[in-house]
Amino acid sequence: MTEKKNRNKKQSKAKTSSKVSKGNFGYFRSEKRRRLIITAILFAVPLFIFFTSWFYFKTRMTVWTVVTVVGCLPACKSMVNLIMILKCRPMDAGLYQKIYEHQGSLDMAYELYMTFYEKSAYIDAAAVCGNTVVAYSSDPKIDASFMETNSQKIIRKNGYKVTVKIFTDLRPFLERLDSMNDHRESLEEGIKFTPDEKYPDLSRNELIRQTILALCL
Repeated sequence: MTEKKNRNKKQSKAKTSSKVSKGNFGYFRSEKRRRLIITAILFAVPLFIFFTSWFYFKTRMTVWTVVTVVGCLPACKSMVNLIMILKCRPMDAGLYQKIYEHQGSLDMAYELYMTFYEKSAYIDAAAVCGNTVVAYSSDPKIDASFMETNSQKIIRKNGYKVTVKIFTDLRPFLERLDSMNDHRESLEEGIKFTPDEKYPDLSRNELIRQTILALCL
């Protein structure tokens, strides 16, 4: 019960914070604003240097032009990241509420854009419990089988022998969440876990969640 209260407390902080962390509802909307501001600043600084030096020296042929060009490289990289995140649509609030009502005490992640070299797809929500990972995607173009296989492969390479299932229909996903809550103890029974030295405060489920987030924008 205490664990559930702590998890709900973390989620409440994530909702009220101006910066929403990856894996929480509202992340894409928050991240778009953040990256837009960062990109604007990164472009503004070198351009300010360029136009100031041009005005002062009456020529563009100065070392400050070189500084401007080099200074624009981080800005261009930030622009690429901004374009990528702008392609990601925020999760529908009504859909989030429906899933949240079935979340229970499960470790969940929301608003995920999972990417691999060959394919990428939008995943609305994912839940972790023991060696079971289930997800729901409203993306009509998702290759669920491909995403299941490749995400499962990477998670297992990180030492977690999970089975990944991605639903494209909401009702069976919600039913699975209810079932996982009802049988949580049996799903986690007998699983040996040694805390990660880098993240000693995270449970096994939370570490699997972090691995999933690492696959996403």
